[in-house]
Parts: sequence; structure tokens; C-alpha cells
Amino acid sequence: MPRSLLGRMLLLTLLVVTAAQGLSSVIWVSQLRASQLEGLLASARSLAHSMTASVSYFRSLPLAYRPLVLDQLRSMGGTRFVVSLNDRPLDMQVLPVTPRKQAVIEAFEQVLHERLGEQMEISVEFVGPEQLRLFNSGLKLDELPRSWAHYSLTLEPVNPPVLVTQIRLGEGEWLYIASLLPEPYTSLEAEGLPRQQVGFIALTSFFLLLFIGLLVHWQTRPLKRLARAARELSLGADAPPEVEGGGSEVVEVGRAFNAMRERISRYLTERSQLFSAISHDLRTPITRLRLRVELLEDEQLQHKFGRDLDELELLVKGALQCVKDTDIHENIEPIDLNQVLDCLVEPYLASARVTVQGRALAAYPGKPLALKRCIGNLIDNALKYGERAHLRIIDSATGFVLQVDDEGPGVPEQRQEQVFEPHVRLAGQQQGYGLGLGIARNIAHSHGGEVSLRNLREGGLRVTLSLPRSAGQRVNVTGR
Repeated sequence: MPRSLLGRMLLLTLLVVTAAQGLSSVIWVSQLRASQLEGLLASARSLAHSMTASVSYFRSLPLAYRPLVLDQLRSMGGTRFVVSLNDRPLDMQVLPVTPRKQAVIEAFEQVLHERLGEQMEISVEFVGPEQLRLFNSGLKLDELPRSWAHYSLTLEPVNPPVLVTQIRLGEGEWLYIASLLPEPYTSLEAEGLPRQQVGFIALTSFFLLLFIGLLVHWQTRPLKRLARAARELSLGADAPPEVEGGGSEVVEVGRAFNAMRERISRYLTERSQLFSAISHDLRTPITRLRLRVELLEDEQLQHKFGRDLDELELLVKGALQCVKDTDIHENIEPIDLNQVLDCLVEPYLASARVTVQGRALAAYPGKPLALKRCIGNLIDNALKYGERAHLRIIDSATGFVLQVDDEGPGVPEQRQEQVFEPHVRLAGQQQGYGLGLGIARNIAHSHGGEVSLRNLREGGLRVTLSLPRSAGQRVNVTGR
């Protein structure tokens, strides 16, 4: 199944058109075949009536005159029937009987018996031109003079089957009559779908798919603009409102998107102002409380108050750092990820605590400080809980992937999602605020990417940072 809306619409249209055209063609062909069969039987009955007239004429002739009349007919040529008198029925290899041939044979026999009498011994068969025999001596059609039978029994290059009727006139006397069915019934085989109908189906399907493709492309252009605007919104880019265009439904989506972007922008501004105010309002009373604690004479009470104030200050700093690190107001610009990684791992190269494998293929558009903090948090987390960090870069036309492997104990699978939550630490982990992985994931999400965890079979934890590339970025990567 195609992934794009255009591909799915074209596939669905093709299936519907093919099914509809196929069904209508089957109905049309069945009606055509029925009308053809009706015309074929009418033509066969007409030919049979003409044949009975010829048979009645030969029966009325004296026995001695019959060969003379036949010789005169053969000399004249161009007769509708090829007639001969034989002393026995000729044995020929007949063609396989199909429903159409059987219908013609039955119609012939019915007319002949009605006109000549039910007691007449009659044989009606279809024979191929190459198997046809005409006289007692078994002469083939090619062995006779062309004026005798070729013009009546051949229709090159079609070579249709020959209808052979043998009627017993008396003891040792068989009347042999061979003829072709008239046009357009020379071919008795029911063909498949006519070529004209197949061409018509192909032509109409092509134009319908072309128009559907243009229509879907025209209607999806606003959706593509909305997708690009949504990506820029997730990156925090300052862009003008999206132009509302397309169908009424797409216009409604664009209008709702612009309203949503305005509300989000207003919310982010208010949140930034709120946390700035909170930071200012909380630091002042905490500092004032510390000064008052210093004036206490009871050292034990002073220690308890100091510990509570330290925890309170730690919580405030952690919350402010979480907001600050995940909501950085930066402009989007091309980032040399190789330079960022070199800057982050340079202090650890001497101690061999960090190794790097692979290089980025092209610059990545994003927020420089945010991505630097994201990758730095992943490296710091690996060094803090796994002693060493092994970095592997996988860059392609679809996206940038950074794998950070450590040599630590790993994270239980049931708790791998919990470690992304603020202030969550595993047993034995008491360093920091517990915000590193959560901040890294939030920054990745703001760039349309993801941060995932997986325990390695040989031991340690693998943290994978995936950042997708847009269509324009893929061209740059593949063309490099």
C-alpha cells in the first residue's frame, strides 16, 4: 500500500475503475456474444434452407443427369456450395465441437429434417480446410483445380472451418455438400474481450488517473504547507501565519492551525514570563530565610533548617533548569554536527573514555545550543553511569542517528520510560537532578526526533538519538 495520499488515491481509483470497467465489459461482452449467437443461428438456418433447395433440386434430377449437372457447376466455378456424389460417406477428421459449433449443427439438422423428412440420414460436421476430403478417392482441397472449390471453401488468410453435410439419397448414393458460413460468422470461436474494448478501458483509466492525480496534487499542496509550518512551529521558528487555501475542509484546517499556533505562542511567552517571575520571587525569600537561619543559636535546629532550604533550592533550580533547557529561544540554522561532537568529546579523548565512529554527511538545520545540550546530556549520562561512552554516527538521506553505548548495568525494561521523567533516578543513582534524559528527549521531540533506550546483549545501555531530515535535506545528503 503506498504511503502517500496521492499514491493511495491513484491505487484506489485504479481498482475501482478496473472493477467497474471489467464488470461493464463482461456484461457488454455477454450481450454481444448472445446477439452474435442469435445472428449465427439465423444465418445457419438461412444457409440450411438454401441447402435443402439444392438437395431437392438434385433429388428431382434423373440419376443419369446428376453427374453431368455437377460437372457443369464445377466448370463454372464460384458456386456457393461444393457438391459431389459419392457411393459412401467420406471419413474425415472433424474439428472439436464447441458450444457454437454444436448450436449451428443442431440448427442445420433441424431445418434439414423439417424440409427433407425425418427419415433422411443426414450427417453435419465441421472440418478444417487441411483435413477436407471431397470425392470417393479422398482428394484434398489443394489437389483440386482452384476453380472447383478454392473460391467457395477458402478465405485466406483466415481459413475458417468448413461445414460438411452428407445426405443419403439412396442405396450407394450420398450427396456431399460443403460450404462456409457467411460473414461475419466465419470464425465460430468465442474470443475474449475485444481489443477495442481493452484499449478503451486502458485509455479511460489513464485519463481518469491523470485527472485524479492532478486534483489530489492540487488539493494536497496546502496540506504539505501545513506540514512544513508544523515542523517549523515545533522548532520554534518565527514564521508568518499559514495561507489558507484549497478546499473548504483544508481551509478550515489551516484556520484552526493558525489559531493553534497563536495560542501556543502566547502560552510559551506567558510561561517564560511566569517562570522568570517565579525564579525572582523564590530566590528572594530563600535568601532571606538563610540569613535568618544563620542567626539561630541552636545549631541542631539551624542544621535542620539549612537542610530543608537546600532541598527547596535544589527543587527550584531543577524545575528552572528543566524549563530553560527544553525551551531555548534560538533561531534555526544549519549545524555542523561533526564540529559539535568534536567539541563535546575532546576533553575525554586523552583518557579514552569516549570513542567516536562515523561522520555526519551534511549539516542539520536546528537549534545549535539545544542540540549541543541534548547530545552532551547523553554523553554525560553514559559516562556518569557507564564509565565509558562509545558513539556511533549513522547519517543517511532519511535522517541523522547517534548511538551512545555505555558499559554500565543498563536499565530494566519496565523502567526505561520512567527514567525520562523529571527527578527520577534508579537505585544507587544520587548524582544530578535526574533531568538529563528527559531534557534530551524533549529537545529531540522539538526537532521532530526521538530518544530511545535499549539494553545491549553484551552488557551496557544503548541510547539512540534519531533526527529526521526533510525532503530538501535529503537531496543535499544524496547529492553530496
